[in-house]
Amino acid sequence: MSWRDEWRWLVLLAGGLLAAFYLPVGTPRFDGAVLEAFHLVKWYAREHVLLCLIPALFIAGAISVFVSQAAVMKYLGPRANKVLAYGVASVSGTVLAVCSCTVLPLFGGIYKRGAGLGPASAFLYSGPAINVLAIILTARVLGLDIGIARAVGAVLLSVLIGMAMHLVFREEEAAKVEAAKGQPVVARARPLVQDSLYFASMVAILVVANWAAPESAGGFWQAVFSAKWLVTAVLGVAFAVMLVGWLGVSWWKVTLGAAATAAVAVAAPTQPLLPFSVAVLGLSLATSTDPGEGGEWFAATWGFAKQILPLLLAGVLVAGLLLGRPGHEGLIPSEWVSHAVGGNSIGANLFASVAGAFMYFATLTEVPILQGLMGAGMGKGPALALLLAGPALSLPSMLVLHSLMGFKKTAVYVTLVVVMSALSGLVFGALA
Repeated sequence: MSWRDEWRWLVLLAGGLLAAFYLPVGTPRFDGAVLEAFHLVKWYAREHVLLCLIPALFIAGAISVFVSQAAVMKYLGPRANKVLAYGVASVSGTVLAVCSCTVLPLFGGIYKRGAGLGPASAFLYSGPAINVLAIILTARVLGLDIGIARAVGAVLLSVLIGMAMHLVFREEEAAKVEAAKGQPVVARARPLVQDSLYFASMVAILVVANWAAPESAGGFWQAVFSAKWLVTAVLGVAFAVMLVGWLGVSWWKVTLGAAATAAVAVAAPTQPLLPFSVAVLGLSLATSTDPGEGGEWFAATWGFAKQILPLLLAGVLVAGLLLGRPGHEGLIPSEWVSHAVGGNSIGANLFASVAGAFMYFATLTEVPILQGLMGAGMGKGPALALLLAGPALSLPSMLVLHSLMGFKKTAVYVTLVVVMSALSGLVFGALA
């Protein structure tokens, strides 16, 4: 080992010992931040892993196994029709009500199957950013002008970010096209309509199971929310039929899993997460022991889980330590954020964009947070900048993106989101 390596070890060890020696254990700020970190991890595990992330992992695994690379290259590849590719990718968030972490397995699925970096990046941004429920809530709570600006800005930014990513890495994209030319075209195992319904059922389960409660206690949306678990059960039955009829999974395994799910639902009618957990476990057992396509599907899903889950939980822990949960303090005082985002200066918009990029926002939680910040003096421009950057990025998502597409692409993507969100906020703040 060279003397440089020895010095590196000495610096690391000395730095670690000094950090441990001066660790501010016992101070209210530090102790509270540590508790907030674990509170946020617990909340994330309870509210998002089971209902959001696990279904997204199964969808990503299905994309990598059942969607042919030729089909992905045709519609989302580097040489695909640009209007079609970016048009589909830029509005995908109107269907997928997901957060910046839940969209990662879906992005990884289409990217690894050959989707062009541009359309894939547009999808990565639009998935959490163009959430129709969040946009409606934004307009109702923060004002119609901010709601419209968020909708227009999110669609426009998804296209611009995707095109910029394609231009920056156009040489790698050209190499991807050349590499795909020599690959054989795999014949489709099932008709397109069957695969479409199969994926649609999984996406519908993801969306319906995560349907949030409306603000009003009555009306149509409250009725939809009240019936969401019944609708999820109906979708689950249809999905089970597809597993047996189209994927060839053993009927007795699927039936046993469905019966166990129904029994738990009857035994604990007020605990909908329990039957959902049993259903996920039954699906995992049925597919993991299947010798055919079901086994391949579970193997791909498990691969995504091993790659993504540890980094996400570590990122959520760090985010909680630094920023806390909504309404609670981390190491960074919320007053600093409030004081830094007043007015409509370049610095205020950039700070709001950077802060939003590192914070973790669950779906719809960004609206009440912005409501509090605007009440404390936050300008409309910085508010829009945070709305455009925050839901699309987070510290956990950055860690996972690094593992999916490398440091350079991740750095460029994060920079594009932060800069374009800040510029959008600056323009909107000048016009508002």
